[in-house]
Amino acid sequence: MLELRSITAGYARNAPVVRDVSLTVAPGESVGLLGPSGCGKSTLARVAALLHRPDAGTLLLDGEPVRRWRHRAPREKRTAFGVVFQQARLSADPRLPLTDLIAEPLRATGRGAEVPGRIAELAPVVGLTPDLLTRRPHEVSDGQLQRACLARALVLRPRMLVCDEMTAMLDASTAAALVAAVEDYRVSTGAALLAVGHDRTLLRRWCDRTVQWDSLT
Repeated sequence: MLELRSITAGYARNAPVVRDVSLTVAPGESVGLLGPSGCGKSTLARVAALLHRPDAGTLLLDGEPVRRWRHRAPREKRTAFGVVFQQARLSADPRLPLTDLIAEPLRATGRGAEVPGRIAELAPVVGLTPDLLTRRPHEVSDGQLQRACLARALVLRPRMLVCDEMTAMLDASTAAALVAAVEDYRVSTGAALLAVGHDRTLLRRWCDRTVQWDSLT
């Protein structure tokens, strides 16, 4: 269970982007967070994934308050989340071939021995062929890079996925393929999902329930 209670967060002192927002995602549930660009939903998603410390409010994971964020959060809490951002090129190290991009979380958590097996397992799931895995970000399309970023988010087998406008910059066929990959993972593992976006039709088809941003504030 992920619970955000009265969250206020921002990036500059006394200038919050999110004010007094509450949201709950139950185990195995898929929740769509619908709102216009610039409303603060991406900031809330970063708070939910333990990537940004809120200025006020409480985040509970399985009923336990989270007290540390980013690299200071306990490993078992950090690795519970897999995150896919809107702009794959801003979230990918341009020096790394896609294989190493996907493997980053495994190596960072001392599980490098699992890399070959997980890459072989995940590449077909997200639609990456062997020839693409050796290429660097500038050598692949936005859609191919986002496929690698989704594989990176799944590589540690998270129990909570946060997809922040994951499909916003993709063509329809790639977007459909990535949504299907997320849903296959959720069905097989029981993972929960927080999907952030501004496409009402997509979120309503994808998620168990959709929450309108203005109903939270």
